[in-house]
Amino acid sequence: MSVAEKTAKKSGGLGETVNVIIQALVLALVIRTFLFQPFSIPSGSMRPTLLEGDYLFVTKWAYGYSRYSLPFSPNVFSGRIFGGAPERGDVVVFKFPPNPSLDYIKRVIGLPGDRIQMKAGQLYINDTAVPRDKVGQIDNPDITEVDRPVDVYRETLPNGVSYDTLDLTPNGIGDDTREFTVPAGHYFMMGDNRDNSTDSRFTVGYVPEENLVGRANIIFFSIADGASPLEIWKWPTSMRPSRLLNFVR
Repeated sequence: MSVAEKTAKKSGGLGETVNVIIQALVLALVIRTFLFQPFSIPSGSMRPTLLEGDYLFVTKWAYGYSRYSLPFSPNVFSGRIFGGAPERGDVVVFKFPPNPSLDYIKRVIGLPGDRIQMKAGQLYINDTAVPRDKVGQIDNPDITEVDRPVDVYRETLPNGVSYDTLDLTPNGIGDDTREFTVPAGHYFMMGDNRDNSTDSRFTVGYVPEENLVGRANIIFFSIADGASPLEIWKWPTSMRPSRLLNFVR
């Protein structure tokens, strides 16, 4: 084989490798933009439903697409295309309205036109109390973040969606609020960890439908103690096997 042939062969092999890498990157970008986006839980605001260290897939097509569906959120169009409305009770990733560079995850409580209020820890939607039943206590700091038993209440929304909430602090600052009227094209979001959630009762405010990123779908990995999934040596003691492949409800 001549020197020229060897050079051509090396160039061809390098070109094929680069081509494969580019195709893989494009495929990953398409999947992330239009189908599924991985998301890690950064705070305890959705406990006990979601814990810090949970890694989940967010379904991008659930509510259609906005500029926030695209990497870096370029302002190429407004509103949503192929839009679908969230259902009450959905757990949703959205862009924080005061600073859209930040991702938040909360539960949809109020739909456009709803009137939402908290009274003595009870959620009211359009003047009707949402059923709230005490189902027990959790005495596990990995779930509650506190080293004491915490009361757990199950709420059932008007459409039948049920979920558990934590009551860390009876008569907490968010247990009694003014009445909020959700504007058209917006949603009212709340965390399940009611006394430790920055949500629509506070600085989050009403969330425009354009800010919706997708619906939380399934937990594909979970690790405790602030460990990274890359720290494989910590898996035997810190991984939460019971949470793997759980659907988010």
